[in-house]
Amino acid sequence: MKYETVIGLEVHAQLNTKTKMFCGCQNHFGDAVNTHTCSGCLGMPGTLPLLNREAVKKGIRAGLATNHTINKKSIFDRKHYFYPDLPSGFQTTQLEFPICTEGHLDIVADGKEKRIRINRIHLEEDAGKLIHDQDVSDSLFDANRGSTPLIEIVTEPDMNSAEEAYQYLTGLKKILQYIDVCDCNMEEGSLRCDVNLSIRPVGEKKLGTRTEIKNMNSFSNVKKAIEYEVARHIDVLENGGKLYQQTFLWDPNKNITLAMRTKETADDYRYFPDANIPALILTDEEIDEQKSTMPELPKLKEKRFAEQYSLDNDAIAVLTDTIEIADYYEKVVGICKNSKAASAWILTDLLKIIKEKQCELSDLKITAEKLGEIINLVQSDKISAAAGKKILVAVEETGKSPNALIEELGLAQVSDTGELQAIMEKIFADNPSEVERLKSGDAKLMSFFVGQAMKASKGKANPKEINRIIGELSK
Repeated sequence: MKYETVIGLEVHAQLNTKTKMFCGCQNHFGDAVNTHTCSGCLGMPGTLPLLNREAVKKGIRAGLATNHTINKKSIFDRKHYFYPDLPSGFQTTQLEFPICTEGHLDIVADGKEKRIRINRIHLEEDAGKLIHDQDVSDSLFDANRGSTPLIEIVTEPDMNSAEEAYQYLTGLKKILQYIDVCDCNMEEGSLRCDVNLSIRPVGEKKLGTRTEIKNMNSFSNVKKAIEYEVARHIDVLENGGKLYQQTFLWDPNKNITLAMRTKETADDYRYFPDANIPALILTDEEIDEQKSTMPELPKLKEKRFAEQYSLDNDAIAVLTDTIEIADYYEKVVGICKNSKAASAWILTDLLKIIKEKQCELSDLKITAEKLGEIINLVQSDKISAAAGKKILVAVEETGKSPNALIEELGLAQVSDTGELQAIMEKIFADNPSEVERLKSGDAKLMSFFVGQAMKASKGKANPKEINRIIGELSK
């Protein structure tokens, strides 16, 4: 029997606000445990929540960027479950009336375009964090993450393969970073994904038994987990077994899913509206304010880069990967007026330095202005391309300007016709047999003579001028 895979995704994105969702504690990753806590985010009786308006703005931005309707009225609810990382015994979230509804994201997977419907985006708070590897007998609790602002982005079951899920996630991550609502650092847990998956015979309309894979923090692991779980579902059914609605964890070391518990339903959580938080009422002005500050989104930027700069798809994919590198590229182009040269220098030389240093673009001393200056120096024949690469490295090491380094390192290109003529005449006199072969039509000897000229000039000779002189001398 042939089966169809049906996949829905729930993405949890931590909002990069300065403070937490319902209190004034700092929202910052990596600080000493239990240093960003108060009676509110510890769930102490009698404390009252105060909604973070910046989190609301970021929720609106996320909805606008993913084609949602922004609801002018939304309501917060309590979702009850008992676990050590949730001191209050409930999570504040949105159920029946979320801030955003009915959105979509268009993807390309397996060479085909597809629209993935998004049911909703709702605001909620994160739970704290349990630490299991610092005490041999106990689990420890860090409350710093508790009440961190989240948005949960819930798709319809519109994906039918691991590749479609992967493309949706990479596209969504890119958007969230562009609009500056989440840093999407999966290693730090600021972007996490739950996979809801079932299979059914091809042609069947009814959904099969659904299983959930929780807290995936790697897109590659999402693909692996989906492929594994699909194979497991098929194996169970083909061998006459029965599937159960369960929640699984993914073991990246063994590349298998591990049963965690039976899958909860909404009834299990005993939702009810939170009486301590008034309904969230948004005005047209508040929504329009976020619309007016939205950046150019990835798909539109990719299309413009193709039309404006005549770049190929591979170059566009890298240059628009983050809004930072896209802005950097356009600044370089604005200085050197050469879109292809700017692309080549960034994709080869600049990214190589970033990879070697294991740093971010913003950490480099090579500003867009300095890279544009280096490209201009090469294009004007003041330095060779090889010298430009040396200067690029030197700029990163010293922070000095390219022009200052030309003089300091002695890398100015020699374009003086008389000086180069004399160099070539001597090389021709020293290599008579090679000259005869060149004059007889052995084109490979051109590279030999250019190499000799570069050696004699210590790499400073202008290659264009050298080629011209060789051509005249070999007539």
